[in-house]
Amino acid sequence: LSTSAVVAVIGAGTMGAGIAQVAASAGHSVLLYDAHPAAIERGIAGIASGLDKQVARGKLSPEASTALLARIQPASELEQLAPAALVIEAIVENLQVKQQLFQRLEQLCSAEVILASNTSSLSITAIGAALARPERLAGLHFFNPAPVMKLVEVISGVATCPEIAECLYATASAWGKQAVHARSTPGFIVNRVARPYYAIDDKA
Repeated sequence: LSTSAVVAVIGAGTMGAGIAQVAASAGHSVLLYDAHPAAIERGIAGIASGLDKQVARGKLSPEASTALLARIQPASELEQLAPAALVIEAIVENLQVKQQLFQRLEQLCSAEVILASNTSSLSITAIGAALARPERLAGLHFFNPAPVMKLVEVISGVATCPEIAECLYATASAWGKQAVHARSTPGFIVNRVARPYYAIDDKA
């Protein structure tokens, strides 16, 4: 994606706010939406606080911090996300809720929009099954905290267009992330590989 492309993030919790920061730091204008307006305020305040710490440590100039924050705009209505070229969803892990959200986005955004879910466990194929254009949907799985963690999984569902997956891979790489392709299998790559270790920890 060109940095002139608008990126929308849905869900202003720790994960969504972190993704918004990553996109804004790469130069994109970002629209941050949450069903709860207070969550958007908290999310942006959290980003500002983190940036202040970077400035205090000399890792970021005050000017760069101000410019980054200015690129993140709160959106109080889903309709405001219509100009977005990429919409990343980071909301509750509920299949039906995600399906309904993406159905709504298909109506609001252009036919060329790329829809991405940050789901860590749900099937991209299953989410896409409810959509008119499932080929435009893929998983874009960041790890917490998104501004710090390098790995991003690009997950293709059965219907995901290969060009969409490649665009997301290239975009994540341009955002300074280590992107990897994964198929829509339970847990994708990292959670699937790590699961046996969680089991060991549980028994320890």
